[in-house]
Amino acid sequence: MEKIIIEGGRQLNGTVTISGAKNAALPITAASILTGGWHRFHRVPQLRDIETIRKIMSKMGVVFEEQDGVLSINSDNITECEAPYDLVKTMRASILLLGPLLARLGRARISLPGGCAIGARPINLHLKALAAMGVDMTLEHGYINARVDRLKGANVFFDIPTVTGTENIMMAAVKAEGKTVLRNAAKEPEVIDLAVVLRKMGALIEGDGTDTITIRGVKNLGAVQEHVVITDRIEAGTFMVAAAMTGGSIAIEGCRSANMEAVIEKLRAVGAEVKETDSGLHIRGPKTVKSVDIKTMPYPGFPTDLQAQFMALMCVAEGSSIITETIFENRFIHVSELQRMGANIEISGNQAIVRGREYLSAAPVMATDLRASASLVLAGLVALEGRTEVHRIYHLDRGYEAMEEKFMKLGANIRRETA
Repeated sequence: MEKIIIEGGRQLNGTVTISGAKNAALPITAASILTGGWHRFHRVPQLRDIETIRKIMSKMGVVFEEQDGVLSINSDNITECEAPYDLVKTMRASILLLGPLLARLGRARISLPGGCAIGARPINLHLKALAAMGVDMTLEHGYINARVDRLKGANVFFDIPTVTGTENIMMAAVKAEGKTVLRNAAKEPEVIDLAVVLRKMGALIEGDGTDTITIRGVKNLGAVQEHVVITDRIEAGTFMVAAAMTGGSIAIEGCRSANMEAVIEKLRAVGAEVKETDSGLHIRGPKTVKSVDIKTMPYPGFPTDLQAQFMALMCVAEGSSIITETIFENRFIHVSELQRMGANIEISGNQAIVRGREYLSAAPVMATDLRASASLVLAGLVALEGRTEVHRIYHLDRGYEAMEEKFMKLGANIRRETA
């Protein structure tokens, strides 16, 4: 087991290049199942979750080649349609293989997904939509067994916006017979990036980025010759919070304000200076962090994937703040670890009341999920009186590419060790 060691108290300055978005690269990788030929994708991040979906797809007969930063994928010879439990249990996004497998082969056997312990993320919305498209499904021994002669277009209404649900049904619908309309669809930039890829294959999709997406099915698709995955707005937000916490000055390369307006608004409210540059964004942290209230919402609202990081920021802010989590019911499980570092946080239902203090104290802590692990690293950057040890960092490696190396280049005293 590995751990990250941090000696806090250093101001962070410099330039960081943001990696490709995990939440865009995963569905895009899954979409390559839809048709044969060689697909070429740039800026696919080196992450544990990407490695997992590649292992699953390799077992199905998909071929991967990587050279000079380009990931090439060929699914000419799919021999299996099963995503086994031993791999799926580590990553919920593996459910994204269900839609493209049904569109390509008319059958799939997918283990019920696992992943972070941040609350229920039921896949019933996926299954309900697929049933409306004519899919026959049974649940046996923890596996979804699905079969269809050919998918039929349908009118689908999601009870709540679901990113993976929207993506899964988009991928299924591109080869369905007739028209599929998705209402109350997710509007995230990662959904739009997938739609761009599907259109490069020859899919007929309109309305991505709005709550109504229309897909007209086609019989044949072609391989994607070139596509550059969008940058990771959650990684960008994490480094922006780090600049605000340490009073530093960081250039965030490859990131644009258009996808981060809610985050930038809150950073400016805490006193940070955020400017758009030719290559991305520049953030300068304030001398004193002001408290602000946060409420997570579906895009374009404040992202739940940055809630834990902003809570770490509020732990060293002047005054009190209320953080309201509306997406996942268990996404405050990092609070107990922040409290070990001296944070003053009270939980009441889906709200956390954070009373800021001048600094946090170094301590050994344990990551409980992907974004919680990032919040603990951020807390360690401003913790004094010793060194912070963040354990179970395999969560961090699921969604952040070389985080400690990037922080080191910004001046942090941080390193990775074998526990």
